[in-house]
Amino acid sequence: MNVQNTVELSKSTKAKSEWWRGGVIYQIYPRSFQDSNGDGIGDLKGITQRLDYIADLGVDAIWISPFFKSPMKDFGYDVSDYRDVDPMFGSLEDFRVLLDQAHAKGLKVMIDLVLSHTSDQHPWFGESHANRDNPKSDWYVWADPKPDGTPPNNWLSIFGGSAWQWEPRRLQYYLHNFLSSQPDLNFHCTEVQDALLDVARFWLEMGVDGFRLDTINFYFHDKYLRDNPALPAEERNASIAPTVNPYNHQDHHYSKSQPENIAFLERLRALTDEYEGRACLGEVGDAQRGLEIMGQYTSGDQRMHMCYAFEFLEKRALTAPYAKQVFDQLEEKAGDAWPCWAFSNHDVERHASRWDLNDAAIRQHAVLMMCLRGSACLYQGEELGLHEADVPFEKLQDPYGIEFWPEFKGRDGCRTPMVWATQDEHSGFSTGEPWLPVSTAQTERAVDRLEANDQSMLHHYRRAIALRHAHPALTSGAQSNMKQIGPVLTFQREDASEAVFCAFNLGTEAQRVDLPLGDWRVIGQELGGSDGAGSVTLHPAQFCLMAKDKG
Repeated sequence: MNVQNTVELSKSTKAKSEWWRGGVIYQIYPRSFQDSNGDGIGDLKGITQRLDYIADLGVDAIWISPFFKSPMKDFGYDVSDYRDVDPMFGSLEDFRVLLDQAHAKGLKVMIDLVLSHTSDQHPWFGESHANRDNPKSDWYVWADPKPDGTPPNNWLSIFGGSAWQWEPRRLQYYLHNFLSSQPDLNFHCTEVQDALLDVARFWLEMGVDGFRLDTINFYFHDKYLRDNPALPAEERNASIAPTVNPYNHQDHHYSKSQPENIAFLERLRALTDEYEGRACLGEVGDAQRGLEIMGQYTSGDQRMHMCYAFEFLEKRALTAPYAKQVFDQLEEKAGDAWPCWAFSNHDVERHASRWDLNDAAIRQHAVLMMCLRGSACLYQGEELGLHEADVPFEKLQDPYGIEFWPEFKGRDGCRTPMVWATQDEHSGFSTGEPWLPVSTAQTERAVDRLEANDQSMLHHYRRAIALRHAHPALTSGAQSNMKQIGPVLTFQREDASEAVFCAFNLGTEAQRVDLPLGDWRVIGQELGGSDGAGSVTLHPAQFCLMAKDKG
């Protein structure tokens, strides 16, 4: 990418409390990032060792997936102690060191709070499930069976089967939207809300800069436990669960996304606002109403700062018509929402494989993300152009993949260890046997190899991020005039000082694109050549960015 008039990245130009608006967030899956002690599992000290690498990318923040104490049935998303670090990742002191060193390098630190459910090993559940009379008896979602002994309703678990598990000590079922070892907390109980807000305050006091909030729309359930309606086959969307999962057969109208959630989000935002410059990023897991919920949860300045839905995390490719459809729907349903876009994360197949992208298309998509209105999340290894790793069944760790193999191979393929060094054992991730096998194919794109070539994917990502920071219109400006011209997506970003015109050919055929009139300058391009003063031909995976000063 040719970047002209690029200025030195200066995060100080952003309002201190608004760093998140248009910020670039780098997601770290700690088990797979860097192992510092040779046990084959990444840890907090390993992240600290790699902070220079992350800072050199030019990102604003890191988001660290859960590192709390956990039996690891769902790899940390089943928390048994919200206020401590699991020994496999290190200690609270290790986290404090990471936090201090990240801040010294200009990086914000967001942590992954899993509030909708706990592990069944959490002391809260240990007390709650003992009997019906204890002080925490209603801290989880308990329900009597139907007269025939079956579960109270038809709700399904994302991991397959009923969302209800029988507890013989209480002679009741408890709700689990995920694994049966992940019982759902009862947010209708004010004491539960208070306890979770105390957890958030604990980490805010320590100095974290914000939270990524797992399954934010799962907090509340319908208190009347009404059955979910069936979802017509033509409306089923596999963005949340694979097509082989019966979860897709329901409209989850009552098991999540309840209106009572808004009041709790406002409580959480009020707490966060007591601390300057903190931010909340919510994950909205809903295949039918994701954008609508995103809008509700980010509306105004009393709810979440930003949310992401799954529109660009699903199998459906990011074509020009689809991109325009998403933004048209966003404008219609939630015009003032502040989205956060991701193409890959720890729960989905890497987008290079999911969308079958070649290197040129991966480069183009990286620039597109940096130009879209909203904040941006990059997933570790994305900046290397990594494709999904192939993990054989006998090496699988993910219970989701084990359950639905081979039609769905689970999430291990996007969670394999980061590749740092081409020649080192286990690609520099660990001196011991890694918890998941290092991908030989990914090793060909190890950091040391790409670092040595200034035209590599890694350097391209650095330039794309720098371009975004060099032009505030791309970071936090308005977005307008989005058009789909055949396979080409065009739109404009602008703030008070500058306008930026963006054109991306997301198709498989060349397309001539008319350029805007006026005194525009090229700031980024990968194109075949101009057709004259007023147009340009964009071949597949090419793009053109132009800027104009306002005044």
